[in-house]
Amino acid sequence: MAEDTIGKEVIMGKIALLVSRDEMLYQAHNILQEKEYEINEMKVIKTEDAVTQARQSIANGASIIIARGLQASLIKQYTNIPVVEIVITAQEMALLVIKAKQILKKDTPVIGVVGFQNMFCDMSYFDAIYDIDMRTYFAEKGDLLEEMAKQAVKDQVDLMIGGDTAVGIAAAQGIPSLFLSNTEDSLKNAFSMAERVNYAMEIEKRNAAQIETLLDYSFNGVARLDATGRIVDINAVMEDILGTKKDKVIHLPASEVFGELEGEPFRQVLKYGKESCSLFLQINRMSLFAIVAPVMIDGRVEGAILTCHRMKKNRSQSGSPGEKKELKGFVALGEFDDILKESRQMQECIRLSKLYALSGKAVAITGEAGTEKRLLAQSIHNAGIHREGPFVALSCEGLEETEQFETIFGDKGAVVHATGGSLLLEDIECLTRANQYRLCQLIRYKNRLGSGAVSYPGTSVRVMAASRFSLPLLLDRGDLSEELFYLLNGLTVRIPPLRERKEDLKRRLKECIETCCEHYSRFHVLTQGAEALLLDYPWKGNLYQLENFCERLILTANRRSLDETFVKQVLMELYPVQEKDTSDSGKEKEKQKIKLPEEARSIEEALIRFAGNQEAAAKALGMSKTTLWRKRKKYHINEWNNLKS
Repeated sequence: MAEDTIGKEVIMGKIALLVSRDEMLYQAHNILQEKEYEINEMKVIKTEDAVTQARQSIANGASIIIARGLQASLIKQYTNIPVVEIVITAQEMALLVIKAKQILKKDTPVIGVVGFQNMFCDMSYFDAIYDIDMRTYFAEKGDLLEEMAKQAVKDQVDLMIGGDTAVGIAAAQGIPSLFLSNTEDSLKNAFSMAERVNYAMEIEKRNAAQIETLLDYSFNGVARLDATGRIVDINAVMEDILGTKKDKVIHLPASEVFGELEGEPFRQVLKYGKESCSLFLQINRMSLFAIVAPVMIDGRVEGAILTCHRMKKNRSQSGSPGEKKELKGFVALGEFDDILKESRQMQECIRLSKLYALSGKAVAITGEAGTEKRLLAQSIHNAGIHREGPFVALSCEGLEETEQFETIFGDKGAVVHATGGSLLLEDIECLTRANQYRLCQLIRYKNRLGSGAVSYPGTSVRVMAASRFSLPLLLDRGDLSEELFYLLNGLTVRIPPLRERKEDLKRRLKECIETCCEHYSRFHVLTQGAEALLLDYPWKGNLYQLENFCERLILTANRRSLDETFVKQVLMELYPVQEKDTSDSGKEKEKQKIKLPEEARSIEEALIRFAGNQEAAAKALGMSKTTLWRKRKKYHINEWNNLKS
């Protein structure tokens, strides 16, 4: 074949030509004299021996067979070797039609063409061009050729063109016939096609060998997926990770083997060819970082590659998982699987959190009251490099500066107990500036500043901070130092409230109703109107509020069907302030202000006047910032947003 089509560096497979007549063999010999093609084996065979002869050629090293008609059909049916079929060209078919007209010597003769459709060129316009009535009798399988030829006889064709089967039946019925002979043109076309197929197969073989080598010698677990997301292949490392052999997972959906692939990011990779999707996997108690990347061909997604590697354990930890028994109760029980995540928003929150688990840097978790902040922190701990260490959680709210110091940074404080593990500080906005400085030292330099300014370097603690407010808001209103803000404002994750997660809200509502009914041996169902009302309710207390509401609802229900009226009644009884806020928030807040002492109102007014700047407000009130902070806690003046409204 020409050099521009076949690269010389590719070692080609063998091509065998199997034909039914000597004349085709002679034509092939003539073509090969031109030395443009390379056919390694050529034989004349009988149709009944076609499969046996093909298998013999395969045993001799043939990788492609060239054949025609019924013989080609039989070889394709009973062997796995690629078969290139000899197709009659338009010029060859025209010669046969002209010869048929010369034999018949009549106007518009009826000519029957018997064979397999893929043996012939397009003959759509032969009737008009050659003034004939051409009828085609194409068999779908080899054993139907005889039936097609008999149908042509029944249709009273004037002449039959076909292979040995058609010519034999025509002769038995006394009908003129022509054997479907070809010229060198159709053989040349077949030879060219065979060499192109051979070249493509060798390239594919070489690429497959390269991929196999990459898979075998990769230090990462690798899985190849097809365009539907099913597993095509995995390497030995992935077998070790999964704890199973390749043949047990091949053809299974990847999401069935790797449960974390369920969700929108993976779907985006397969459907739209999104550049890549990184995620966290936990398999057989191993923590893995994984990347799924699409395989793109001509702008289409043809599959994907999943690679993953084991996460390293925290260097400061040693020993076995049994050491968790010695953590003195500081154990995180929550896992990512425990978190409600039907909604896309929560799935994205979990995806980010799993990635953050791979790091040892500080994490900031924000979310309204009643959202799963502590559960998410526990899940990050249990999926991360500190998972064998302790998990300590405490709130900064309600503690004065000295109490905060002793509880968090003291010699028997939370930092000491959390060494080698994770520390969750809730309500981080309540941490005083002095203690924020100590926290910065811990996060940045792994340095615990203890009593008497004694420094304890090398304190390995993974810090997580939680708040109901966003970090930028805390910085703006002066509750967070710039140093702590920039240390925390990297690995941030926001837990969306239930009202933004309708799928999660609906499921949790159903679960709460069912759990309460089961616990109290009752049976109650929500009407459609009641369910719609609850799904539209803001649930400012999120899971806490929802769970307690359902408890009250079931305990006080006196009918099996819980309708909209009853649900509204319970909501009004439990949350009259929230209900009033939706219609007359200004008056309600004014009532709350009247109940506050004069000192509290003065603090509020100062904070409003100085737009939340605590330093300026404290100066105007004639007190220190620490005193202002303490009085804000005393009177629960915490929310700058509420003050503004």
